[in-house]
Amino acid sequence: MTKKNISQIVGVTLLLLFSFYYTDKSIDIIRQTDPIMKQIKESSTRYEQKAVDAKISDKTIIPGISGTDIDYKESYKKMKKYGAYNESLTVFKETKPTISIEDTYDKFIVSGNEEKKSVALVFKVENNANITNINNILLEKSIPSTMFLDGLWLENNLETVKNLENAELEILSYNSTYQEVYFSSAINYLNNITGKSSKYCYADYDSKEVIELCSKLKLHTIVPTIKAGNYLYKDIKNKLENASIISIPVNSSTEIELPTVIDYIKSRGYTFKTLDELLSERLDK
Repeated sequence: MTKKNISQIVGVTLLLLFSFYYTDKSIDIIRQTDPIMKQIKESSTRYEQKAVDAKISDKTIIPGISGTDIDYKESYKKMKKYGAYNESLTVFKETKPTISIEDTYDKFIVSGNEEKKSVALVFKVENNANITNINNILLEKSIPSTMFLDGLWLENNLETVKNLENAELEILSYNSTYQEVYFSSAINYLNNITGKSSKYCYADYDSKEVIELCSKLKLHTIVPTIKAGNYLYKDIKNKLENASIISIPVNSSTEIELPTVIDYIKSRGYTFKTLDELLSERLDK
């Protein structure tokens, strides 16, 4: 192929590229001046909501929450096909917070976003804990929960674990310790059982040992908003607030009081979510 032929091919290619560019520009100009697009843009103030950034304070973080924006191109496409502006055909998209918990592992999560009128029940399952009766109460009342299982307990109680069908499962420790080799092994073991990836660690307080290990493993560490004791109803009633992470002991007192506590939380207008749902920065559907 001669230099002349190459130059001709390059010239034609450039002309085509410029042609496509200006054609696309022309289409965009026409779209922006279309009365349908103008009405879509006029409605934006009614629908658009700014994302809320996660709140960081010293060692802690509270999740942000996504915002909403109009997808102008898709909304226009639908309405143009319809032949007129139609509010019900508006297409929305989520806008993510600039500061997010998503990639932040070195801070303790102490609650969900306060805009959520929800709570998450969290249980520590370790040693000789008998979780069966508590799980049955949760099943009967259709209440989701998150259970942090000790790795050694998990190995010794596989049949019980299989019955925790309504619970989100995470690893608490391994034989009440945090040696990385055993802790990581327990996480992999649980992941193979559930078919899901672990996301969270549990700490009763701002434990340096826990957060350093979990941060290294790309797991978020939670510290409960409410850490209930043996006086379950009293402890929760006095401290209940939006987006609380409520840690509940696994014992006979809980078996007695849990139904009453669930009914009380419902009567206050709260819904129940798993920990992952409560901490999600996505908008509730």
